[in-house]
Amino acid sequence: MGERPGRLQGKRAFVTGAGQGMGRAIAIAFAQEGAQVIAASRTASKMDDLLGINPAITPLSLDVTDAPAVKSAIADAGPLDILVNCSAFVHAGTLLECEEEAFAESLEQNVTSAYRTIRAALPGMIGKGGGAIINIASVASSISGTANRAAYGTSKAALIGLTKAVARDFIAKGIRCNALCPGTTASPSLEDRINATDDPEATRRAFIARQPMGRLGTVEEMAAAALYLASDEAGFMTGQLLVVDGGQTL
Repeated sequence: MGERPGRLQGKRAFVTGAGQGMGRAIAIAFAQEGAQVIAASRTASKMDDLLGINPAITPLSLDVTDAPAVKSAIADAGPLDILVNCSAFVHAGTLLECEEEAFAESLEQNVTSAYRTIRAALPGMIGKGGGAIINIASVASSISGTANRAAYGTSKAALIGLTKAVARDFIAKGIRCNALCPGTTASPSLEDRINATDDPEATRRAFIARQPMGRLGTVEEMAAAALYLASDEAGFMTGQLLVVDGGQTL
């Protein structure tokens, strides 16, 4: 007997934030399951090895805050079956420690970028008769108030609102739109934030202590959850939040 076809066989996916961490893991997981993947990141050099990992991955240099570039990139990609919005900016601090510029950047990077990609991708998806959109939100959002994440939590709450709006408005067109809400996940971005503190080891222990499971999540675990949301297995699921957080919000 031959190998079973991949769960995303014949699908075309577009993944933002694919240069590192969760976005990169999602791009690799999707390609392994048979999808043709356009992996987009502002830093093209971070994706130099992706084609070698899987020839089904096409790296693309893209700044998701550049509206014309996003529109052009989605148009060039052709009608998509799957869109994953994983590009993100994490501002650390309370509201009083967040200048207006950083607040605006949080909304631009974490919400408006998804508005752009979804708006560009929807007509092609509708034309094909359906599609799956996965927005990478967070438990730091409308789900839970997280210390020192005022701008980030606000932006991810807005992304959840966008997820539900798209799910409601386009359900009759065959579009599914769900949000993956990770807890604290080991990634290069988290490492950078830990190392930027005065006591990295104490910060690391505090991040781990958030989860009753006593460890951080992995990007591969989050990619597996995104794969489920993108696959036909989740065909009866839309407008929902998939929380994968090691018990952080219990």
